[in-house]
Amino acid sequence: MHEYVVFAFAALLIFVYGLFSRLAERSPVTAPMFFLLVGVAVSPVGLGWFDVEVDAEVVKVLAEIALIMILFIDASLIDVQQLRKGKGIPLRLLAIGLPLTMLSGTVAAWWLFPDMSLWALLLVALILSPTDAALGQAVITSPMVPEDVRRWISVESGLNDGIALPPILFCMAMMAAGGGMGEEHVSMLWQILLGFLVGGLTGWCGGELVDRMSQKGWMNSTFQRLVAFSLAILCYAFAELVHGNGFIAAFVGGLFLGTRTPSVRENIQEFGEAEGQQLVLFVFLLFALVLVPRSLPYWDIQAWVYALLSLTAIRMLPVVLSLVGSGLDWSAKWFIAWFGPRGIASVLYLLMFVGIVGAEGHEQMLSIIVLTVMLSIFLHGVSAVPLAKLYGRRVKAQQQ
Repeated sequence: MHEYVVFAFAALLIFVYGLFSRLAERSPVTAPMFFLLVGVAVSPVGLGWFDVEVDAEVVKVLAEIALIMILFIDASLIDVQQLRKGKGIPLRLLAIGLPLTMLSGTVAAWWLFPDMSLWALLLVALILSPTDAALGQAVITSPMVPEDVRRWISVESGLNDGIALPPILFCMAMMAAGGGMGEEHVSMLWQILLGFLVGGLTGWCGGELVDRMSQKGWMNSTFQRLVAFSLAILCYAFAELVHGNGFIAAFVGGLFLGTRTPSVRENIQEFGEAEGQQLVLFVFLLFALVLVPRSLPYWDIQAWVYALLSLTAIRMLPVVLSLVGSGLDWSAKWFIAWFGPRGIASVLYLLMFVGIVGAEGHEQMLSIIVLTVMLSIFLHGVSAVPLAKLYGRRVKAQQQ
């Protein structure tokens, strides 16, 4: 099948969904849910209209571009000073909650899948540790949810995918090398360091230039918006040119973006919400077309148990524990703990794994991650509006 047919079908879906997007905002069906349902319907387990190989070049290239953009944009929208503000809640979530989630996920995987290798167990937990606030968009935009809570969830989601990336890369390298330690792993650490340095320098210098040219009136708002794509690609490319890790560079470049002008940051955010959203929806379509059909035969009872645990105890207990002593009441702790959806970052890291290590022989590991993400898309999407309203009413009652 020609690759342009898949692109054309994705474009048609975005167009059709866009026609009813305002109505969709008032329904429990989110855009990722729609693209997932349609993708499965036309996949080999449905009507069979499309049969895309998991290692197809179009899948690999699109996944890499999407990951570069998401890492950069998510990080660029974060004010690092917010980590210390608001009782240090984001810092607690990232420094305590995230590592505990990774640890508990590994232990649960070891308990349920004793025949799986150590590196595969770690990868399952690591790939499923980043959250995707966009899957609970109704929570992030709801005026009923306190602004602080919405910001904490967004900050956590914007940073945890980049924080999880180095250990994910290390585990992938170990699996690709057969579990042995060698010179290539020292080289990988050097790649991460170079990616950090090159990405930080590129992001800071690029943001400074955008700020100065905008203040002089030499740069219009259209190109302020487009600069997000340019800088993300430059961070990646410059790092790869000096044999650094381009994905680390994209994340750090966004984190150290040197622009302080609010209007410029707003334009970058608009890029992420528009052009970036198209890319994300295309990835979710590929997720449904490629990964779900190939994972379906491996969804045994253990996989279902782990997926449900990943969305509940594995995520929620570490988050609640990390918030002990924060001054938040229990309803706020459990609300933040529940809204840690697994989404686009997990999908992209999974596709990266297929590109680096390959899918053959790792079908069980891949199927666990696919099932967890699929359940999260539906459970967090459906629960976002009612739980936001319920929590909002509770907060309002406490203030009276």
